[in-house]
Amino acid sequence: MNNKPLIVCVLGKAGAGKGTQVSLIRERLGLEYLGSGEMLRARKQQADFTGKKIAECIDNGGLVLTPVIFSLWMKELERIKSIENVKGILFDGSPRKILEAKLLDEAVSWYDWDNDLKVILIDISDEEAVKRIAERAKIEGREDDEVEALKKRLGWFKDEVVPVLDYYEEKGKLVKINGEQSVEEVYSEIIQKLGL
Repeated sequence: MNNKPLIVCVLGKAGAGKGTQVSLIRERLGLEYLGSGEMLRARKQQADFTGKKIAECIDNGGLVLTPVIFSLWMKELERIKSIENVKGILFDGSPRKILEAKLLDEAVSWYDWDNDLKVILIDISDEEAVKRIAERAKIEGREDDEVEALKKRLGWFKDEVVPVLDYYEEKGKLVKINGEQSVEEVYSEIIQKLGL
């Protein structure tokens, strides 16, 4: 069992291109994938109280409570722990709150993984986010891409995610990437800055 899997978190505003870069990184490095958004969208399909509450949060551009997210993470981390010689774990769009960041640090310690954790910020302006999401809404029609929901998401990025970025920057774990380049250039910068 590899006790030092690489743990990479990819963060960015709505429309930053996280999904595209996560796919490219996964393909290159063979990392296990944890996508909170994907897990929550799957969980909201269950017609119980929590499923309905998650649907309400997501559709209104809100943040689902940390304990709910973390319970989903822990199931996945337990599964990953059982994999022989796991290369690493890729968190898509998390942690998004200080509490999540601190709990993630504790989880990494709990599973006896040395904390080789890097947080990638794919950085774009609010204006670029709005432009890209308007384009995506035309193509995909996701509920959380509506204008009012997007404004809320950009607001909570500033309120909740920016302190997470500051937290990791102080620890020397933040890798800032210019997200307003081509997909290839963004990917190339990520690989270069991770030293891969």
